[in-house]
Amino acid sequence: MMNWNQLISNKRLGQEDMHVHRKDDRTEFHRDYDRLIFSAPFRRLQNKTQVFPLPGSIFVHNRLTHSLEVASVGRSLGDDVSARLLRLHPELSDSHIGECGAIVSAACLAHDLGNPPFGHSGERAIAAFFREGDGLKYKELMTPAQWEDLIHYEGNANAFRLLTHQFKGRRPGGFVMTYSTLASIVKYPFTSDLAGKKQKFGFFQSECETYRRIADELGIICHASSGSSSQYARYPLVYLVEAADDICYEIMDIEDAHKLKILGTDETRELLLSYFDEERREKISKVLEMVNDVNEQVVYLRSCVIGALEAECVRVFVENEEAILNGTFTGSLIDHASPQIHDAYKQCEAKSYEKIYFCKDVLDIELAGYKIISTLIDLFITASMNPDTAYSKLLLGRVSSQYDVDITNVYERIMSVLDFISGMTDVYALDLFRKINGESIPMI
Repeated sequence: MMNWNQLISNKRLGQEDMHVHRKDDRTEFHRDYDRLIFSAPFRRLQNKTQVFPLPGSIFVHNRLTHSLEVASVGRSLGDDVSARLLRLHPELSDSHIGECGAIVSAACLAHDLGNPPFGHSGERAIAAFFREGDGLKYKELMTPAQWEDLIHYEGNANAFRLLTHQFKGRRPGGFVMTYSTLASIVKYPFTSDLAGKKQKFGFFQSECETYRRIADELGIICHASSGSSSQYARYPLVYLVEAADDICYEIMDIEDAHKLKILGTDETRELLLSYFDEERREKISKVLEMVNDVNEQVVYLRSCVIGALEAECVRVFVENEEAILNGTFTGSLIDHASPQIHDAYKQCEAKSYEKIYFCKDVLDIELAGYKIISTLIDLFITASMNPDTAYSKLLLGRVSSQYDVDITNVYERIMSVLDFISGMTDVYALDLFRKINGESIPMI
């Protein structure tokens, strides 16, 4: 069984043997949060698509606002869980368990850092380039496990790489985050060759040893390990990061869809009221009668639903603490919610797939993103493999020096190109695509 005294550690990746004197009262986990807030990759999330196209005349969520909201919910989840665990286990009062809120909120800030431009279409475009496109020719130049990383390219794994990889000219340890914060972002703690039909995984082959070191330090249970393949139990706080993400994207997508008139007011109200029993619905309805603006009505309903989901996830976590620490808990916290809340969530999820995720505007941005990302991958990987041609030199001149696109190892070279492309904003990727295709020429 995993234990909280070992699981919550403020040791930093890359500074394991250093004693750093601090001049203020912030904890190491609050430093993680602040370090992320001020980082360039986090700032770039303001121009990465969440679901709906950006920009628009009606403000909807982007990756940045989504991450900030997830961090807010995550802090509440972590604080409430740690308070209840301390009541159950007063012997943990001298441990770092009281810092769960800070750890979870920092991990929530980081959870989408590895997502390429244009939402999930960017991930699919990268994977398709290698699985069924011109990238197939590189298959024989790497190991089967490395190839799985590419044909199932995953933003979650890329976030862990971004935070831990030593990029060219940078210090060891990447962002030099605490072990506990890093473990909290790995939703799928296994390598790509063990992902199965779900095709989601937590770390690339290039970061497998890094995660193994973190897992050993924190006492995370290893279910299976063979060669370069590893599968671990989930780090307990991952469940809280996942819950915060699930709560925010599902409920906020409903609110955005209402603003964009994809969902009607009555339909939206009914979806959100379905989380509550008759008594609670009546109380909420009385408040709604005092609010004339329909958007504000939805805002109030949304806040009620988020509160109910947060409280339910805290209950499920604490009641299943033993299974979580044993590594035997399955599914998400919402999967184990009360029938009323679980059914209401699934109803919202079904409505999102029916009316939101496949609506014309969303599909149009995904189609455009697919084309842009596919083209950039093809051009820059070809250039990195043939760096001496005149055109390749021009293209590679656009790549920042931190990305080691001339490294001898083919897998690492391709990963460096993908680091460059996945770090782009939607606008930057579109602008570069247009310039390369001669559709946009800088004024002379």
